[in-house]
Amino acid sequence: MMPKLGVNIDHVATIRQARYSVALAKDTRKAYEPDPVTASILAHLGGADVITIHLREDRRHIQERDLRVLRQTVFAKLNLELAASEEIIKIALDEKPDQVTFVPEKRLEVTTEGGFDVVSQKKRIAEVIKRFNDAGIIVSLFIDAEEKQIKASRDAGTQYVELHTGDYANAKDAKERNKVLEKLKMAASMARNFGLMVNAGHGLNYNNVGPIVEELHAEELHIGHSIVSRAIFVGMKEAVQEMKELIYKHTMLRKD
Repeated sequence: MMPKLGVNIDHVATIRQARYSVALAKDTRKAYEPDPVTASILAHLGGADVITIHLREDRRHIQERDLRVLRQTVFAKLNLELAASEEIIKIALDEKPDQVTFVPEKRLEVTTEGGFDVVSQKKRIAEVIKRFNDAGIIVSLFIDAEEKQIKASRDAGTQYVELHTGDYANAKDAKERNKVLEKLKMAASMARNFGLMVNAGHGLNYNNVGPIVEELHAEELHIGHSIVSRAIFVGMKEAVQEMKELIYKHTMLRKD
C-alpha cells in the first residue's frame, strides 16, 4: 500500500508571521499573507492526503483562525499537532480535527526536537486520548523509535504512533543512516504487532524519503519544511505532486 502524504503547512504561517511580533500576529487582519488556508487547498490539489498544522502554545505560526477556517474548508484529512496543554486540548475538542498528534513542545526550539515522552505521562495521556476518542477524533503520538515508548503508547490507548525520523534525516553518513533505518523498521514492526497504525515524519525530504517508503511501510508520511521550501520555486501544487511521484516510485520498488 502506498503511504499517504501529509503536508505540514506551518512554515507557510511562519512566513506570514515573520513581519509581525507575536502580539500583533494575534490580530490576523494585520498578518494575512501568505495564507496557510490557500496553501492547504493547493497542497490538496497537488495530491496531499492529509493537511497537518501545529497550534503551539506561543502561537508562533499557526493561529486559532487557521484551524477554524481549515476545519470548515479543507477536503483532505486534517491532522492537528499539539502539546498536552489543557488550553490547546480544549480548542482541539471544540474544532474537531479528524486527527490529533501529540508532540513535545519547548518554547526555545525552532522545530520539534524529539519524540513525546509517553512513559512519563502515560496516565495523563491515556485520559486525554479517551476524551478525544469519545469525541470521534483519532489520536496519534509522535514518539522516538524505542520499545518502552511503543509499549506505553499501546497501554495509553492510542490508535497511531508517528515514528520520529529526525535521527535518520540527520545521519552523518550512509552507515549511520542505515543503522537508524533498521531501528525504525523494528519499531514499526513492534508497533504493528501491538495493533497500532504507524506513521512517520520529521526531516524527510526529496532526497531521503525513498528508503523510508521502501522499508517502513508507514500509513502516512508527514513532511513540511522540504515541500514548503520547494514550493517557493515551483509552487505548492507542483511541489506536492513531485513528492507524491517520489513516494509512488519508491512504493513500486518495494521487495515485499
